[in-house]
Amino acid sequence: MLDRRRMVAGLGTMALATLVPKSLWAAAIKPDDGSALLVIDVQNCFLPGGSLAVKDGEQVVPVINKIAKSFANVVMTQDWHTPGHVSFASVHEGKKPFEVIDLAYGKQVLWPDHCVQGTDGASLSKELAIPQAELIIRKGFHKDVDSYSAFTEADGKTTTGLAAYLKARNVERLFVAGLATDFCVAWTALDARKASFETYVVEDACRGIDTQGSLAKAWDDMAKAGVKRIKSSDIA
Repeated sequence: MLDRRRMVAGLGTMALATLVPKSLWAAAIKPDDGSALLVIDVQNCFLPGGSLAVKDGEQVVPVINKIAKSFANVVMTQDWHTPGHVSFASVHEGKKPFEVIDLAYGKQVLWPDHCVQGTDGASLSKELAIPQAELIIRKGFHKDVDSYSAFTEADGKTTTGLAAYLKARNVERLFVAGLATDFCVAWTALDARKASFETYVVEDACRGIDTQGSLAKAWDDMAKAGVKRIKSSDIA
């Protein structure tokens, strides 16, 4: 009889677990002074009407604005390309956007011209409301090398100085949000792990481009690197 009661109780617990959202079972994550939010490339070119618009990209803005209220430390990034940047398909004769070519530093996806320095397309979304943001990291301003990550350019050697900045402020835990999941967000998260930061990607505060299976690969690569995948509702 005792075993039967235990079995019934166990089945009841399992049934309850299927009905109660996971977020109610797990303790919410409360950002502290050792935590920072990285807001990646929420710029006009990646939003509706932009030259490299990410599908549903505008939907990340209210989510980011909401979670940012929980963070004392916020860093934003801004793609900031020169005219005629090496990553633009327009500078490679006969090439089209989303084709992949070999450059000195490795494989390079070719993009439509986007986020050119000083243009409206390069501006951060005016809908972002994060007055406490302490730093904007501009990247991709070297004409002959692309830069997805907030930490390191695509050559794998040239750094932005962000890791040193964060460590100087005793930040140990990073939360990454923005555009696009499978490129600048993922590369940032992977480099954050290489720099020994505890790293979370806030899934519903990101959107992906997903070209040639890039989104699934990005999530797989991040999981293997120890990046934790969470929702905005997991943040207190």
